[in-house]
Amino acid sequence: MKLKCLLMFFVGLSNLIISQENNFNTEDVSVNSFIDGTLLTPNDINNPPLAIIIGDSGPTDRNGNQNFQKNNILKKLAEGLTNQGIATFRYDKRIVKQIRKGRVDKNIGFNDFVSDAISIVNHFKEKNTFKELYIIGHGQGSLVGMLASKENVSGFVSIAGSAKPIDQVILEQIKLTVPGLEDASKVAFEKLKAGETTANYPPALESIFSKENQAFMSSWMQYNPQEHIAVLQIPVLIINGTKDLQVPVAEAQLLKNNAQNGKLLLIENMNHVMFPILGDDLENSKSYNESFRKLSPELIPAITDFIN
Repeated sequence: MKLKCLLMFFVGLSNLIISQENNFNTEDVSVNSFIDGTLLTPNDINNPPLAIIIGDSGPTDRNGNQNFQKNNILKKLAEGLTNQGIATFRYDKRIVKQIRKGRVDKNIGFNDFVSDAISIVNHFKEKNTFKELYIIGHGQGSLVGMLASKENVSGFVSIAGSAKPIDQVILEQIKLTVPGLEDASKVAFEKLKAGETTANYPPALESIFSKENQAFMSSWMQYNPQEHIAVLQIPVLIINGTKDLQVPVAEAQLLKNNAQNGKLLLIENMNHVMFPILGDDLENSKSYNESFRKLSPELIPAITDFIN
């Protein structure tokens, strides 16, 4: 009987762990049926600010990982900030949970990600245990974050966020890599922008225009980040790395130009996944799957200063 009680005691502690290596508490939190995440709260600090961290495109989990991309960047970001006295909440994108359960919603849209972020803001606003709420969006999460920052949020941080609608971003990449497919891609995007589906697209771009992706792409491309960052009344910090292979620094400058109360920080040699890269593009690409790497040393202090 005593052994059974002891086992139940440890099971009860499994979701609330006091870290021995870091100065924070860890708690698993389910906001609703779609959102599961990890809340880190600094020890010995009452009513700290909370930073809600939103991940990049794809089935990104709360740590920043996907099936073939394991780098733990969101976990490192969260732990780094909480060790500086800022509570953090990071979460699995809803599609991660669906994949694990084998029940993927084929009608999922970009707006669902925005709704999830707003639900998280409302959840912690109602809890009223944090003095202020901030959003940090990485990659695609930058656009999601700025759309969710219009109410109940004290500040917004964009890391490696694009300044252009996703169709423009993809068309620019096509022009650079396979320019012969640009015109046909434009026609396909026009169909999607009008809310229609299409079977008339270059077969080489199946991963972009496949039937199961078209509804999501159509909902995503309706948003122009420059327009939405322009309406934010809160302080905004825009961060980009000079070694980002996906989002050039010019994109960050465009966001800064349109923000009412924006500050731009370019971190030398930081790449898209927030690692410092001193070598070539091969090292840069490989780093996406190298969890042993540390984040660029300027990143945590810059966000900490912004929030504090």
